[in-house]
Amino acid sequence: MSQQIFIIGLGQFGMALARTLSEKGAEVLAVDTRRDLVEEASLFVTESLIIDATDEGELARLEPGKRDAVVCAIGDDSKEASIICTALLRQMGTKFIVARANDKLHQRILRLVGAHQIINPEEEFGKRFANRLLYRNVIADRTIGDDLMLTEICVQQSMVGKNLIELALPKRFGVMVAAIRRGDSKRIRQPSPSEPLKKDDNLIIVSNELAISKLIKGV
Repeated sequence: MSQQIFIIGLGQFGMALARTLSEKGAEVLAVDTRRDLVEEASLFVTESLIIDATDEGELARLEPGKRDAVVCAIGDDSKEASIICTALLRQMGTKFIVARANDKLHQRILRLVGAHQIINPEEEFGKRFANRLLYRNVIADRTIGDDLMLTEICVQQSMVGKNLIELALPKRFGVMVAAIRRGDSKRIRQPSPSEPLKKDDNLIIVSNELAISKLIKGV
């Protein structure tokens, strides 16, 4: 059964999230106060509606407590609205509330009124883009814990023709290769310690952020 996700606020972040979730098979209900944004979202989400999510009656009518998750993606224009909306969602028994924050104070207030998870898209993108700017061979990265990242990097020229045993990456740099994306198909496969790496391979590694820098500079 598809997950049912309710997105409140169809600014740039909310719209992109709604589109991506829909493409991945989720049943998305998207709402906003602006008709043009709701009409745009209607082209790809399951249902889109014009409502004011700070109106308790209107919000309750959509039964947020029955959804798998609700994302309050209200943007910079109204911190007050995002706080009210988050508080109402928690009051209505919503299982999992993700709220967008604009700054540290906003984050603290959203947590106090009941958000289960806080996100700051601009801050998170800035951190990820910094790594891609500093380390041009980083293709993608994702935080998976307080001090751990899942990072995909291109195989360095000095690695080509060597296997993982020879490279000894855990010992030398503190990184663990979790998978390899190989060839033109870019199919993800389990790494073979004795198989030589190829120039078009990508390594998917688990490490802390400092280890990525050491790896790219040191091999």
